[in-house]
Amino acid sequence: MLFDSIAIAATIIVLFPMGFFLLSSPAFLLVKLDVPEVTQLLRGLFNAHFLMVGILGMIGTLAYALAGRWTFAVGIGLVAAFAVWGRGWFLEQMDAQLIARDAGDANAVRRLRRLHWGGMLCNATVLAVLVRSIPYIMPTTTS
Repeated sequence: MLFDSIAIAATIIVLFPMGFFLLSSPAFLLVKLDVPEVTQLLRGLFNAHFLMVGILGMIGTLAYALAGRWTFAVGIGLVAAFAVWGRGWFLEQMDAQLIARDAGDANAVRRLRRLHWGGMLCNATVLAVLVRSIPYIMPTTTS
């Protein structure tokens, strides 16, 4: 029962950086991405998001494994693996577009905006799946 409680707490903790990102990232839709300071802040937000979800997802995976809830361990493990992989891929793509923008490529800002939208969409999708799975995460009690 203790491990079930820890696993549920780990899931809720994973939801925090995802919720923060969901609420903070749309603010960047209101500013131009041709300002270096703005894109540096946006890159930092994505970096922190992927890092936190990856680390907390690994903790959640371990908690579910200790609780013997293998389906959820695999699910949270996939979220963590996606965050770890996505961090490298996403930041590499963002850096390439920042270099292109600084070199004078007029379409780089549009590609940065597309990356931004894609990151927000991925986060919202995974967050919705996790929130939807909360009723199934709760341990069932037998009398």
